[in-house]
Amino acid sequence: MDFDLSPEHEAFRKVVRDFAESEIAPHAAQWDEDHTFPLETVKAMGDLGLFGLVFPAEWGGGDGDFASLCIAIEEIGRVDQSMGITLSAGVGLGANPIFRFGTEDQKQRWLPDLVAGRALGAFGLTEPDAGSDAGATRTRARRVGDNWVIDGTKVFITNSGTPITSIITVTARTDDGISTFVVEAGTPGLTIETPYRKLGWHASDTHGVILDNCSVPDHHILGASGSGFRNFLSILDDGRIAISALALGCARACLGSAIAYAKERNAFGGPIGRNQGIAFALADLEVAVENAANLTYKAAWLKDQGRPFTHAAAIAKLYSTEAAVTATRVATQVFGGSGFIEANPIARFYRDAKILEIGEGTSEIQRIVIARGLGLPVS
Repeated sequence: MDFDLSPEHEAFRKVVRDFAESEIAPHAAQWDEDHTFPLETVKAMGDLGLFGLVFPAEWGGGDGDFASLCIAIEEIGRVDQSMGITLSAGVGLGANPIFRFGTEDQKQRWLPDLVAGRALGAFGLTEPDAGSDAGATRTRARRVGDNWVIDGTKVFITNSGTPITSIITVTARTDDGISTFVVEAGTPGLTIETPYRKLGWHASDTHGVILDNCSVPDHHILGASGSGFRNFLSILDDGRIAISALALGCARACLGSAIAYAKERNAFGGPIGRNQGIAFALADLEVAVENAANLTYKAAWLKDQGRPFTHAAAIAKLYSTEAAVTATRVATQVFGGSGFIEANPIARFYRDAKILEIGEGTSEIQRIVIARGLGLPVS
């Protein structure tokens, strides 16, 4: 058994880490304070090829594996969770549905810009009364001549209102079930609401979306009519591994900072790291980070091998996100009062971490998926 990533993976990690530390880390606190979406930095991530890692070269991608995407998300997330989720959602929820389920014409129209990072796509799934219970979608689409007319409301939609958002893929109920439609930015009847003032992810773009008599051509349906529910569940499987990688980046950052502080901060005649109350908490956190890494990259490996990975993705997502929340709490405790001050990146990570247990399926949903994988009749 070989638990090491390849030399190529590690070389790629260094490239992304250098970019993250030079182009993102110095500005992350200010972006967070100002709730600023850093457009030029996102474009630079595109220039680095991060949005195209897993897509074929014929669409401008890097022909890379999913593990490479996880490395990129982990390293970006290690300095800024907002930019980490921007990348994760841009690939997994923006470009991936077009690549996986789009026709050749749809791919030619939208995929090259999404893969290059010149444009961002969003995925409109969640509704006010249909979050974890996505099958309760109330948004409806009805046939009117050669068009589909969509009416409904979506909430908490990442990358939906940026200056380079080109499309929003939305789920809507049709006569034969739930279908998905591609709605281009600027389509009449599509309203992007004002950005949310969120607990965390301040530099990530998140809006509500209203579709009011919003008409799209018949050829904007993505995949077969009625196949939307099944298709978006498979999209979420990929996303859960990506969120696990994002959580791993958060946990690594907190562990590294807390260890360094525990070595340099003196109290009661010596470094605080000599006290078991600190040392044991950090030892436990090291175990959690190691486990999170193994679970994340095992799930990515299963996907890259073409093997079933739904169960592994749920396990990784559940464990890593809860470990990240714990890591922020432990790190804040190690830093004491200074960890409660916004000038300390740990405070930002603390605020950013909670959503990891919610987005792409809550921890409770992951437990349901895992239990079903055990053959238990969980409803």
